Amino acid sequence: MNRPQPKVIEPGTASTPDQPGRPPSDAVVLFDGKDLSRWRSDKDNGPAGWKVENGYMEVVKGTGGIHSEQPFGDQQLHIEWRTPTPPHGEGQERGNSGVFLMGLYEVQVLDSHGSQTYPDGQASALYGQFPPLVNATRAAGEWQTYNIIFHAPRFGADGALKSPARATVLLNGVLVQDNQELTGPTAHKARPPYKAHAAKLPLGLQDHGDPVRFRNVWVRELGEGR
Repeated sequence: MNRPQPKVIEPGTASTPDQPGRPPSDAVVLFDGKDLSRWRSDKDNGPAGWKVENGYMEVVKGTGGIHSEQPFGDQQLHIEWRTPTPPHGEGQERGNSGVFLMGLYEVQVLDSHGSQTYPDGQASALYGQFPPLVNATRAAGEWQTYNIIFHAPRFGADGALKSPARATVLLNGVLVQDNQELTGPTAHKARPPYKAHAAKLPLGLQDHGDPVRFRNVWVRELGEGR
């Protein structure tokens, strides 16, 4: 009966094809369509080298991935992305990028609308580990939305894994990963084990060579309860 009242926030607004929505009032806004001041280059930790125009950022091939200046652990992540149109290539060569939670755990970004690839490599897969429950992608050139609830792994004082990372992913409002336990960090054609790391690490976005666009990127940090 004496439980505390929850904090009151403004919930924000939904995006439209032409306009990103407004984040909730307690969100950490990582990209608002104006600049990359909250991002750094993976190559040298210098300024991020991606293009910014018309309210989105776009991968510039060869500049390398980028990561947020601020680190995060348990989080609610919102990010919108769009693959090139007209589509070019097939499979993994078609609008490829990735969202790297803590820089280690990838949710795949790919044009998987009418294009075949291996199941745990398509859009909204926990790459190399778990395919999505369904393919809920829109056509290339349309904005896609990820809402991700991520719980970071926990490690003991000796570095041993106490509990694995878990991810719930909604793609375009459809549940595609349901509180899925990850087997470890992301790797190509491998399942490396967990290694102890910091409780908070930066969010990463991948340069896979395709001009994928991102907009409306924000994070809500979550509490320690699991």
